[in-house]
Amino acid sequence: MRNIIIYDNADVRANLLPMTYTRPTGDLRLGILTLAEKWQKRIKGNYGWQNTVPYLDERYPGGVNDEDTLYIAGHIVADDDLCHALTALASGEVLTDTEGREIGHCGGSKSRTVIYENCYLSIEHLYDIFLLNGKALLNDFTLLTADRKSQPTSATNTIIGDASLIFIEEGATVEGAFINTLKGPVYVGRDAEIMEGSMLRGPIAICEHAVVNMGTKIYPDTTIGPMCKVGGELNNVVMLGHSNKAHDGFLGNAVIGEWCNIGAGCVASNLKNDYTPIRLWNYPSTRFLRTGLQFCGLIMGDHSKTGINTMFNTATVVGVGVNIHGTGFPRNFVPSFSEGSTAGYTDVSMTKFFETASRMMARRGMELTEADKRMFYAIREAAEAFK
Repeated sequence: MRNIIIYDNADVRANLLPMTYTRPTGDLRLGILTLAEKWQKRIKGNYGWQNTVPYLDERYPGGVNDEDTLYIAGHIVADDDLCHALTALASGEVLTDTEGREIGHCGGSKSRTVIYENCYLSIEHLYDIFLLNGKALLNDFTLLTADRKSQPTSATNTIIGDASLIFIEEGATVEGAFINTLKGPVYVGRDAEIMEGSMLRGPIAICEHAVVNMGTKIYPDTTIGPMCKVGGELNNVVMLGHSNKAHDGFLGNAVIGEWCNIGAGCVASNLKNDYTPIRLWNYPSTRFLRTGLQFCGLIMGDHSKTGINTMFNTATVVGVGVNIHGTGFPRNFVPSFSEGSTAGYTDVSMTKFFETASRMMARRGMELTEADKRMFYAIREAAEAFK
């Protein structure tokens, strides 16, 4: 099989911090699948990674580099036309768009440019993750369900729209829910559970082993990643995986990393009350940049937590390993490995961070490995520049 390497663009990766502190860009979830999984479903091969930071190499190892190796930029969203263009490259050829931005190349050298003139999707800013999630959901639903048969939908559910746009994988349980497919499909992953009284309006993905608690309201363009547990109200939210927002409270136009826990009654604004355009913290610029958006909610890195009734201002960015509690609104950027409230923040010791992470991961039957610890030590060092 052909060797294929998913590589990071250094500038794009920096713009996507804190989500890319703990993973390559290609391991971000968009729609139902991660960006890398979208390529793996379409192009068979032996996949590896090419990271821009060495500390990710242990968890995301490299691949074989030869004259026929296909390199694909990790922030590019796969589609059939792109796959055809990339697999047609000869050794030494580089595929770029009409503005000269690289999509991928074949082999180690770059001696000839091929222009790709079609439109395509790419993740270049944090807010692209929720802005493009609806389109990605539709594409992934078609990719994953073509020529396959869904498990039957229980008669206890109320279906509004086309029932064929509901796909339920084996082992999933959906009982007593209200499901609306008029605007898009609803995908329920293997062994997921949607409890009674929940209201879902597609396009939505509930990934494998995820749980939707009783009475949850989920609006379109939302992805609940693997092993997540959700409750309350969610609108255009992407939860990458293994995270909890199990109780009442609102999240909208948000991106939540892995191993996060959002306390009961937590509310995150996604719209400024004076309706002015939103600025969002940008790591490489070390300042807040204009987005041109009117809606943007919470961006939360891996292993971050909130206490009950925490309130977030519009467009708040929370780093990795943060613990927020207490009354009032935290500032719009909270650096990684910080703990506290509006009264002030202190550094989280790595010993305490590892103890908390280990306990949470054990609840999902998973272990914090020594490789994980080495990665977090490196992230801690890199994040010091932003404190």
